Amino acid sequence: MKQTERIKKMERYLDRASTAVMELSAALDKYEDAQKAISALSRYYGSDEWRQDFADDEAGLLPKDLKRGVLSEDGIWNLLSDSRELNTRLQETAKKALEALP
Repeated sequence: MKQTERIKKMERYLDRASTAVMELSAALDKYEDAQKAISALSRYYGSDEWRQDFADDEAGLLPKDLKRGVLSEDGIWNLLSDSRELNTRLQETAKKALEALP
């Protein structure tokens, strides 16, 4: 490979990696900010309060226009499951990335 071709290739790598790092950093900031909400949802799901809210919804006691995704059987469960999987993926990715560095 010629020198100029190599430099151009490395520049593409630099641009791609720089963009990915900046985007991931911004996404991680949002995810870190969401941890308090995830913890609160984890405590709420399956609690006595959640069971009462769920029962009242089933009995038709809540306003019809109330958003109630948190009362679905799967909404919070899926979020918590996805969060656990993401945390595992983050750990594995970070480990591989650190091992690849000089």
